[in-house]
Amino acid sequence: MTQYADIFNQEMMNTLFPKDRTDQFFEALFGDAEEGSYDISLSYAGDKEDTVHFELQLHQRPGCCLACNLTYGLPQVFSRHPIINIQGIAEKVGEAVGKSENVSWQLGSTQEKSRQLHVIPLVVRLS
Repeated sequence: MTQYADIFNQEMMNTLFPKDRTDQFFEALFGDAEEGSYDISLSYAGDKEDTVHFELQLHQRPGCCLACNLTYGLPQVFSRHPIINIQGIAEKVGEAVGKSENVSWQLGSTQEKSRQLHVIPLVVRLS
């Protein structure tokens, strides 16, 4: 078992990235939450020393296409979008483990797990 697995359970994931944040994101982007082709969720992916690994999971919405051209540019968009608020997520991760000083983060490249699921790795450093 990893060091932080008990802390970053599904309840904590929903606190760090509430389910309604996807609709808020698409409302800001397109003016209508229904225009989005995926739902975003946060998933704990493990930890090693002073880094905690997460995935921003993009789940295809029914009747929509989760095309690579829609998701490959998202790390750059998510890194600076105020509704997604990666910095805020990283700070809350640090608070949850009692290491809120000098928290940093990095988003990886979009990975296609399946036609219905793409993920963006998020690494939070706690040193």
